[in-house]
Amino acid sequence: MRIDLHTHTIFSDGELIPSELVRRAMYLNHSAIAITDHVDVTNVEFVVTNLVKAVELCQDYIKVIPGVEITHVPPNKIDAIAKKARKFGAQWIVVHGETVTEPVMPGTNLASAQNPEIDILAHPGFITLEEAQIAKDNDVILEITGRMGHNITNGHVANMAREVGAKMVIDSDTHAPENLMDEKAAWTVALGAGLTREEAEKAINVTPFEAIQHLY
Repeated sequence: MRIDLHTHTIFSDGELIPSELVRRAMYLNHSAIAITDHVDVTNVEFVVTNLVKAVELCQDYIKVIPGVEITHVPPNKIDAIAKKARKFGAQWIVVHGETVTEPVMPGTNLASAQNPEIDILAHPGFITLEEAQIAKDNDVILEITGRMGHNITNGHVANMAREVGAKMVIDSDTHAPENLMDEKAAWTVALGAGLTREEAEKAINVTPFEAIQHLY
């Protein structure tokens, strides 16, 4: 069974409505999925209040976790958006890290790593050793991503996480149906990033389960 903690629907820039996404994940033998559509100051209430409704799918499908990906928000506003998202019902907070393929504002990685309210710092690009250490200290998980483009720096992220002992997780960052990863694909991403088999096993089959245990 697999858990994916970073996916998108039509409530931001994904192609599927929540029920389609969840059913497809179930078909790929997922046991849980976090729907983390992009938010900023303008749409956080709309997105979260609608994704909370997707929890009803749990009755028939798999565990659905309503969340957000805080995206291109100025670093000094990340904390406020995270608090608003929690207030509206988000159970999982991802921040769009400083990927090298988009002009994310410098300081985003640091602001996210410093905030214990953040669950995952996604595709953090050339994250520094200091930022990785701060993320580890605040129990912020570093993402090894399956998303094309963002995954260019997966090896660097893995090295920084390994050096400080930060947690890692393998996520798809799904936007289209074909982006969802079964366990075999997740292993390919993990080993391609340079993780050892032990590290990959932990990032795929241990850390994500432990991270959402309190939500059951």
